[in-house]
Amino acid sequence: MQLIGKLVQVLPIQTGTGRNGEWKKQDIIVETDGQYPKKVCVSIWGDRINEQQLVVGNNLKLEFDVESKEFGGRWYTELKAWRIDLATAGTVIPQNNLGNAVPLSIQEDNEEDILPF
Repeated sequence: MQLIGKLVQVLPIQTGTGRNGEWKKQDIIVETDGQYPKKVCVSIWGDRINEQQLVVGNNLKLEFDVESKEFGGRWYTELKAWRIDLATAGTVIPQNNLGNAVPLSIQEDNEEDILPF
């Protein structure tokens, strides 16, 4: 999938050690263009982190995969960038930057969430 938008926030780098050794991850917030702009959190893993590109205000062209995992009976979705380029002045930003994304329905319930959002 592809997303083109303006970088609005760079979150701190997260590091840790897993069964495959050490890892590092950085989340960024990109805002799409259009009549109804959306903010999207995208994760960048390992050596794909390029701090020179990750400057707030830069227009980025991101290629990413979507992955969901289950934990404790709940599902969590992550967008994992596998390619990041600076969007050039000639890049056309489509109205629907999420490509063929399927809109999600949100079910409201009265259960307390364990997450702070």
